[in-house]
Parts: sequence; structure tokens; C-alpha cells
Amino acid sequence: MRSGLDVFTHRHYPSRIRGGHTYVEVRATPDGAASRGDGYNFLLALGDSFARNPSEDAYYGNEELKPLTENLDDLREGGIIVYDSGLIDDEQVEEIDLHERAEENGWHVYPVDLRGIAKEHGREIMRNNAGIGVTAALLDMDTSEYEGIMEEMWNDDILEANLAVIQDGFEQAQEFDQTHDLEMPEHTAPEEEQALVSGSDAIAYGALDAGCRFISGYPMTPWTDVFTIMSQNLPQFGGISEQVEDEIAAASLALGASHAGVKAMSGSSGGGFALMSEPLGLAEMSETPVVLVEAMRAGPSTGMPTKPEQADLEHVLYTSQGDSTRVVLAPGDQQECYEQIRTAFELAYDYQIPALLIYDQKLQGELRNVDASFFDQEPDGDPGSVITEEEIAEAAEHHAGKFKRFQYDADDGKEGVSPRSVPGQKGGRFLATGNEHNEAGHISEDPTNRVLQMDRRLGKLASIREELDEKGNQTHHGPDEAEYGIMCWGSHQGTVFEAVDRLNDAGHSVKAIGVSDMMPYPEAEVSEFLESVVECLVVEMNATAQFRGLTQKELGRFGPKLSSLLKYNGNPFEPAEIVEGFESSINGEDLAVNNMKYVPAAGD
Repeated sequence: MRSGLDVFTHRHYPSRIRGGHTYVEVRATPDGAASRGDGYNFLLALGDSFARNPSEDAYYGNEELKPLTENLDDLREGGIIVYDSGLIDDEQVEEIDLHERAEENGWHVYPVDLRGIAKEHGREIMRNNAGIGVTAALLDMDTSEYEGIMEEMWNDDILEANLAVIQDGFEQAQEFDQTHDLEMPEHTAPEEEQALVSGSDAIAYGALDAGCRFISGYPMTPWTDVFTIMSQNLPQFGGISEQVEDEIAAASLALGASHAGVKAMSGSSGGGFALMSEPLGLAEMSETPVVLVEAMRAGPSTGMPTKPEQADLEHVLYTSQGDSTRVVLAPGDQQECYEQIRTAFELAYDYQIPALLIYDQKLQGELRNVDASFFDQEPDGDPGSVITEEEIAEAAEHHAGKFKRFQYDADDGKEGVSPRSVPGQKGGRFLATGNEHNEAGHISEDPTNRVLQMDRRLGKLASIREELDEKGNQTHHGPDEAEYGIMCWGSHQGTVFEAVDRLNDAGHSVKAIGVSDMMPYPEAEVSEFLESVVECLVVEMNATAQFRGLTQKELGRFGPKLSSLLKYNGNPFEPAEIVEGFESSINGEDLAVNNMKYVPAAGD
């Protein structure tokens, strides 16, 4: 990134505490990287430091060999393999038929004693830098930017040893017979300073800039990243972070902090968020603003805790009791994470409603470069629709002497929003309860009051929809006049957009829309998109087409136009998979791969 390339990463790691095969995909390009690629063309196998049993009879297989063998099916023709001969010997290489497979696929194999290089200059742990040196030499890549990062991090003794390891690896690789044709793309230094951020970084930075000064939570992958980043940064802004005993307490503490007048948030993943259903319902009934984030992972139950899936949408839309009155946003990239968490706080505190941000393990951890200036946005300390003591003195009172906190007919320009006081304000006393209540907060089961209060709370969503329409959270891509459409939501938006470009280059006529507003649903904008196309493929990472189901619930007349491309094997979509899924759908052919599922339109 520092040398001028756009980068995109994706992390793969097991959920077992004992460890196992762990790796990172890195994609680098001079002209924008918004997705993982189709396979890869360079494998650097460092060796698994968590390997407990190198035996083939071990339950999880020979984990010493997995860094070399596990991903060979995705290595592209003509690719490069560098493996650590200090760990894997010639006999093991013969056992896995590496040379035969290399010959079949035109792979270039380079065994290097990475551990030996590291030990010669210090400790074995530095073998990754030996790998960097080898990689740089093979790809004709300058190591100066990498060395500059190290100089910023370490003192002279550590730095000198690591620089020597890089140089040794570089020099050894220069002696190899290099017959491959891979090299780093041409690039120049970036015109503007870049920030390398994950979705979790962007959510945390956006929350801080939105004025959030309290967070409570319990660690759970993959939500933990946001919780950790917020906890590290809140103290310098005068904020507070609390790790509590469970997710019920976490959401309840955030609710209490917000009731007291502080902008607050909490969050979790999967089963942890399920425990938040009761305080979430309390927030809806008591009209206490709060922001919750839900980081999806493959379920049900514990499922695959470290793998991405988009199967919690219905869970987030409808969990709690009765009819939901909440905002749910689903950002599609890092910039949208930053912008939409700020929107969530704005809506929550203006409309006295819980606002939820839903994302997944892919967006949580993937790194992309963003112009650093993007984050130079004004912070927002506005507490929302809180009125002053002077305004309370002029406000309507209940005959019992309490402030009409839940006034039927309040008129402040936002439908359904009643004046809000916070504890300590003179004259602002009211009852806060999870029961249905009258205007002063007293429990009421009167039928007329129930309808008035329920309609008032639901009425907020209409005003919020108007405000969201002005913000324009949905993202469009491709030619306006295209014949076919693709719809998506969340983290694979960039992958879908890259697939759309490829399809149009191949002669198809396709456009896409990435939808972020899950509740209230953007009926007008999505309707306009669907009316303009003959058919639309809905792409999502779950087994039951939850977003397509939501769209058909809100816009039933378009059901015959909507088909689904689904993937739920724990790995995100690649652009080529979406291209194949689209072409198979319009040609009426079966998918040639077994890691995706095509579901035709209703009635087909």
C-alpha cells in the first residue's frame, strides 16, 4: 500500500483453541481492490506453528504439511510455491506428489530453509521475514517500504537482526533459476496518504466520531474486534468501556448509560446477540436510544465461529418481542461501515429508537486501503432529541404531575418522536417501563392507548425512511440501461461489482445494487431498480435466501423476477463464481461447481 498499490486481504483461521491451519490472502493491484481474487498465484507456506501432531493418522491430519497442501487446489496455473524446507523434507514432498502436480499445472516450486535463515541471524520466529525476502526477490519487488515499517516499530538490535534475515532470504532467492513470469504490477507512490483499515476499524472510528462515549460487551468472535478497538480508544475521549459477565448485562448496561444521557453502544455475534433480545425489546418499548452491532458468523448455535456467513438477517430484524420498531443497516465496505455507524447513532438519538448495524466475519477482518482524508469528518456530540429544562417547564404535563415523556401528539418535526428528558433535569420525571404505558409512563392496558402508542412508535419508521432516502445508502454499479440485475447486501458488494464489470466486458448487459437499509426497507429505490430489469439474481451467503425473502415480503410483486445464488461453505464468493452463477441462471444451466446453490424464481 505504501508503495502505491491498492490492497485487499482476507483472513482464514480455525476456531479450535489448539490452533491449526491459518493463512491470509493478499491481493495487490494498481487500480482498485474491492474483492478477493479468483484463487491466487503465489503461495508462501511458512509452516504451521500450531502443529501438534505431524502424523497422517492424527484426527485433523498432518498439520505440518497443511500450509503447503491445503490450498493447492486454488493455486492458478503457472503459480509459484515457496515452502520451508527447514520443516518439510524431501520425503514428505514426495508423499504428497508435489512435483507431479507442479508439472501438470506449470507451477514453479522453490524450497527454502526459512527456519535456517532466521536462526542464523537470531530466532526461528523471524522466518516470516525470510519469506518476505524470498518473495520480494522472486517478484522483483523492492523491500524498502517493508523495511521502513520495521524501522518505525523496533529498536536497533531487533531491527538489525530482522533486516539481515530479509536480506539473506532475498539474496538466496536471487540465485534461483527463475523461469516464471510473475512480477509485481507497475505502480507509483500514492498521490494521497492511505489508511489500511478493516471494517471493525471503520465501525469503531465512526462510533467515536458520532460521539459514543460508552461501550459494554462480552468477547465473542467476530464482534470482539470492534469492542477491543473501542476499549483501547475510549479513555482518551473521556469515555468508558465495560466488559461484563454476559450479553444480557452488556446490552442492559448500554441501555442504562443511554437512559442517563450518554451516547452508548454494545454488540455481539450470533448466540450472544440472541441474549440481547430482552433488552432490545425494552429499548423499543421505553424508546431509549441505543446502538447495537451484530457481527455474523456461520450458525446455527456455535456453528463455525471464524467463518463468514450472512444468515443472521432475520434474527436481527425480528428478535425480541412483538412488532419490531428498530433501524437495521448493513454496510458493504469500510467507508460504508464508518458512514452507517454514524447514521445509526444519528437516527437512534434523534428518533429514540434502537439502531442496529449488521456485518460479518469477512468485513470484520478484511483490510483495504482508503484515502486517509475520508476520515477527516466533523465529529458529532449532539445528544439528539433531548430537551432543556426551560423546554420541560413549557411542555405538557400529566395530571399526576409527571412530564409527558410519551406524548401522543408531540410535534417536533419528526413523526412519532416525543420530548425526551434525562435523569437530573428539573421537571422531567417520568416512569420508564417495559410494559405498555400512558403518556407519563404509567402501565396501561387501555385499548385506545395501546393503539395510539403503537402507531406512534411505528410512525417513526416512515420519517426515518424519508431521511434515509435523502442519505442514499444504497450503492449502484453498472450501466443504467442494463437488461439484467444483480442484488446483494453486505460484505461481498465489491465482489459483485467486479463480477458485473466482467459480465459487461463479456457482452452481457448487467447492473447491480448493493442494499444497505434492511429496516425500514428502501421500497421506492429497489422497486425502481427491479422495474428496470428483466430478471434479477440475488447473491447472498446463506442457505435460505434471507435477503431475497425480505425483498419478496416488502415487494411481493417482483417475486417472479428474483432468483438466488447462495454460498454457505464458510468461504466468501469469488468474482468468477458470481459470473458463473449469473451465466448459468440466464442460460438455464446447472451450476458446474458444488460450493454454490442456485434457486430459481418463484413459480419457475
